[in-house]
Amino acid sequence: MPRHRRARRIGFDPGELCFKPCGRRGRQLETLTLRPDELEALRLMDLEGLYQEEAAERLGVSRTTLSRTLARARHTVVAALIGGRRLVLEPRSSSLAIEQDQG
Repeated sequence: MPRHRRARRIGFDPGELCFKPCGRRGRQLETLTLRPDELEALRLMDLEGLYQEEAAERLGVSRTTLSRTLARARHTVVAALIGGRRLVLEPRSSSLAIEQDQG
């Protein structure tokens, strides 16, 4: 039986977004999904340039959990880009707390 997933702190809500290759119908493409915590890990590490320790603290998880989440997120994004697949950002659930960034 899997362990209970700890709630993640997400610093923004991207809404419902989908990205697909130009000139191709989305319904005909294989779909990959990026979870809100995966997108937040990408944002904190790659966009804001935080170190893993600080990013993990802001996300509300351990550093090792952040590392696994980040690796899964990067794999999903690269697979969508290289494979010409549709990438859908999964809507956030009630287990993900949205926090407003301070500043």
